Amino acid sequence: MKVILVNGSRRKNGCTFTALTEVSEALKADGIESELFFIGDRAVNGEIDAAVKEVGEAMKKADGLIVGAPVYYASPSGEIIAFLDRLFMLYGKDMIFKPGSAITSARRAGTTASLDVMNKYFTFNQMPLVSSRYWNMVHGSSAEDVNKDEEGLQIMRVLGHNMAWLLKCVEAGKKAGIEPPSGEDFLFTNFIR
Repeated sequence: MKVILVNGSRRKNGCTFTALTEVSEALKADGIESELFFIGDRAVNGEIDAAVKEVGEAMKKADGLIVGAPVYYASPSGEIIAFLDRLFMLYGKDMIFKPGSAITSARRAGTTASLDVMNKYFTFNQMPLVSSRYWNMVHGSSAEDVNKDEEGLQIMRVLGHNMAWLLKCVEAGKKAGIEPPSGEDFLFTNFIR
């Protein structure tokens, strides 16, 4: 089994990377493979389509998705929002029923609002949300600060273990013959006449 990790920070090895690395180590300890994609400045340097295609194609084969982003101006980075808009528009159908989760990093505040924004991508696509023992966030201005955030790092480890557990439950369900819901045709309600 495999989980795709997306780093939406402009800093390739900064706070968000540090948090995602902690998640990755927990997944590995539970026998789950992970692959990290750095989106960061690719979204604003003319590479967004290539980044979306790379992650989207990987998600066709992967079992879960965790997206990490720093908080800028009390919300997720513009880069990750642009990326997620395109990813879910083009590859959302390939992610239905695959567990997903968002993580945020911030110096102080804006993390819960950012989690709310990012979690909507998963819920709109019928992806079960994976939680931890608290909100999925770390705090600090640098990777060194995040490494001192013991509670935040624990939250990342618990998230990784919870993702691994849920993936194993899904796999056990498939082996037992439990199929995902068949779904319904999508309906649009339009009150404009």
